[in-house]
Order: sequence, then C-alpha cells, then structure tokens
Amino acid sequence: MATRPKAKVLTHPAVARRARTKERRGPVRGTPGPRESGGSDSLKRWLEDQGAKNVKVGAVDIDGVWRGKYVSLEKFLSAAKNGLGFCDVVFGWDLADELLDNTEVTGWHTGYPDAHATVDVSTGRMIPWEPDTAAFLLDFVNPDGTPFEASPRQLLHKIAGRARELGYLPRFGAEYEFFIFKEQPQTLKEKGFQGLTPLTPGMFGYSWLRTSLNAPLVHSLIDGCNGFGLNIEGFHTETGPGVFEAAIRYDDVERAADKAALFKTVVKELCARQGLTACFMAKVNAKLPGCSGHVHQSLWDLKGEHNLFHDEDAPHGMSRLMRSYIGGQIALMPELTALYWPTINSYKRSVENTWAPTTAAWGLENRTCAIRVIGEDAKSMRIEYRQLGADMNAYIGMAASMAAGLWGIENEVEPPPPCNANAYASHTAAPLPRNLKEAVALLKQSERAREILGEGFVDHFVRTREWEVRQYERAVTNWELERYLELI
Repeated sequence: MATRPKAKVLTHPAVARRARTKERRGPVRGTPGPRESGGSDSLKRWLEDQGAKNVKVGAVDIDGVWRGKYVSLEKFLSAAKNGLGFCDVVFGWDLADELLDNTEVTGWHTGYPDAHATVDVSTGRMIPWEPDTAAFLLDFVNPDGTPFEASPRQLLHKIAGRARELGYLPRFGAEYEFFIFKEQPQTLKEKGFQGLTPLTPGMFGYSWLRTSLNAPLVHSLIDGCNGFGLNIEGFHTETGPGVFEAAIRYDDVERAADKAALFKTVVKELCARQGLTACFMAKVNAKLPGCSGHVHQSLWDLKGEHNLFHDEDAPHGMSRLMRSYIGGQIALMPELTALYWPTINSYKRSVENTWAPTTAAWGLENRTCAIRVIGEDAKSMRIEYRQLGADMNAYIGMAASMAAGLWGIENEVEPPPPCNANAYASHTAAPLPRNLKEAVALLKQSERAREILGEGFVDHFVRTREWEVRQYERAVTNWELERYLELI
C-alpha cells in the first residue's frame, strides 16, 4: 500500500475548540436545552421552567462507564460558572473500582486529587424517568485550561476539531446490539452469572411478534431514549434469545458520541426499573452471535450541505476523499484494535462466519468485512465501521477510527482492492489481533497511534489495558475448572 511521506498532523488548540463548539452546538435534539450564550441567568431560568429540583452531572471513564453524582441547584449553578472538583480516581481504577498500580496521570504518588471539571451547558436535558432532574455532561481540563488528555470525550473533541480544521464536518451514527435478561444484580451474583434467563427464548431476528409481546418494555426504551434526546431511528430483535438492536440517528460526531455513550446507561437504567438486566458484552455465549456496536461515518462540507464521500463520476460513487479515508482506516486497523476491542471478551466476538470481522478488509455492501461501504448517492453514501462492538467506549471508538481516516486523507493512502467475496477466507487482508494482550502490544509500539491521538492518551490507555490483561491472566475461569478439576 503506497503512501506519501507522513503529513504533519494538525494540533487543535483548546481555545479554538471551545469557540467553535459554541457556534456549532445548540440544545440537545428532542429536549429544550439551555443555551450556552445566555449566561447563568438564562441557565437558571431554564432549570426553573423545567421544574428541576436536582441536577445530575457526569462523564465516562476509559471503560465507557458513566461516573457522576447529584448536585443541588445552587452547587450546579456555581459549577456551571466556575467548574467543580471531581476526584481523578475515575481515571485511576478499573471497572470493579480496583486501583490501577501502573498509571501516571493519577495514583498514590499524586494523592488522588480533584481534577477540574467544567459543565458543557449545551448538553443539558431533563431525565424523563426522573422528571424533576436535569442532566449535564462534564469535560475534564488541566489547570491551564487545556483538555485533560486521559479523558475520552476530550479526545473525541480534539479529533473532531482536527477534522474541521481540514475542512470536514464529520457525521456519525451508532447502532447497538444487546441482550436483555430477566435478572437483577442480586440474582446475577447468586447464579454466578451462569444459566441466566433471557427475556425471550429462541432465535428470532427481526421479529414483529417478539417486539409486540414485549411492547411495554420496547415502548419504554424507545420513548425514554427519545425523551432524553437520543433519537432512535430503528429498534428490532436480533437473532438470539432476548437480543435487540437499536439504531441511533446520525449527527455531528460530538453529539453522536454523546448519544451513543448515554444510550447504554439509559437502556440499563430503564431495564433495571422493570427488574431486568441489559447486557452489552461483546460475546455472552460461545454458541450465539456477538453484540456489535457498528458506527456509520461520513464527512461533509463545513456547512453540512454536501457529502464529501460522494462523487457521481467515480466508480460506485466513491470520492477520492472517501477512498483515502478508508485506506487510512485499513492501514492502521490492526495497531489500533485495542482501542476498538478494549476488553478480554471483545476478541471472543471476532470469530469466522459470525458477522464480526477477523481481517482488515473493506467491501461494497459486504458484511463479512470490517468496513462496509453503503449507498451510491449523495444522501446515503457512507461507511459502516463494523469492527466496533457493543462494549466499545463510543468516544474512543469514534475518535480513533476518525483519526485513522483523516490520517489516510492527509497521506493520500490508497486502500487495497475491495473484498467481493468472503473476507473470512481472505489470504491478502491483514489479520486482526486475536486477543487483548497482542492488541495492546501493537498499540504500545505504534508511532502512528501516538501521532494521531496524542502521546498522553495512548500511554494512559495502554497502561489501563495492560492492567486488564494482568487481571485476566491471574483469574481461574469456569472453563478451567470444568476441564481440569476432576480429570487432570
């Protein structure tokens, strides 16, 4: 794959990002949100008009888990003006709140101080199932006002800013597959996470019947998401017991990532209120398909009027820009895989003939590939990034895949020929890493990852994944017990 010498990657200044953010982002769609330009008086009036008595603020950690808290109206209005302290341990522990022993950004060596967080007022929305509570997203910043490098949301905003500096408006949209079980946290633990009861039995994809039988739940999920400004475009059963898929309407990438990240916790909250558990693991059962988190992507002109991926005179309607975008993603896919598949379980989904990719391949309407090109007209032309799973951190997955595409554009990377057959049987496409340890090693030694994402973020992410690998290597699994306990 031929490339030009590496082009210098543009740095996106924090101050410029904030200025452009205020211009391009309004209230959350579906929710009459406050305006950033109105100041504290306008924000206070909006809270009063909505009948808000409490405010919930939060942000996602490296694993994509929402970390937040309730604050009083008085405390929130002060935070919206001056920021607030938020213990930086959220960047120093894992999913189980176990403290990482290898981080640099925080730890016992720093004393786990408060990080400075600012309120993104434009993200304000009322919580439909908590009608007296407003919700706002936080950004983490350094003392000098620059973005905190370890923060996934700040990474996404940096890469999106780079796209705009190059003249492109990125528009993304996520879709998730997930299981729903008739279980609660207590029963999950009592059963040892084995023998769980799915919401519905059997394999029944695109079932009109199953969604109708569970209409109260389905409607509560769709209505709750829409009321929270997440804009659900489609919702149906997938093949598998108790499996559903939801497609979130595309948007400018910053809002698209917010919606995707919020979607998972919203579904979990609404299911929990009905005594159910929603599961976004990549692979719940070895005998069943995995759960995807596909992300649709396109680049438009800055006014959002023209799809720059489309060229009516080019083969299949694919512009040269689109080809280079795909070329960059394919070229960097193996070394960026740890960012897309962040857990031990992620790699159990990547199995031949199970709808998840195993090679760095792309094709036209080919679901065996990691990248599927969709459409041939200006309205629909886009890519579906199929490597991403339901366990992705939406901010990181979108930021990394977009950064790889922009790198391809800057370096005019020509993609390999499209795969027109079964990509699982391809002997030319580069294989994707088979486990997290292998993927982390590739990311750790990747100069291009540090170039396009930043040294600080990549270093911190690698450290967290090395910790995850070590925890797994020390574990004794049920498979080992069943295989060896009696017979070995």
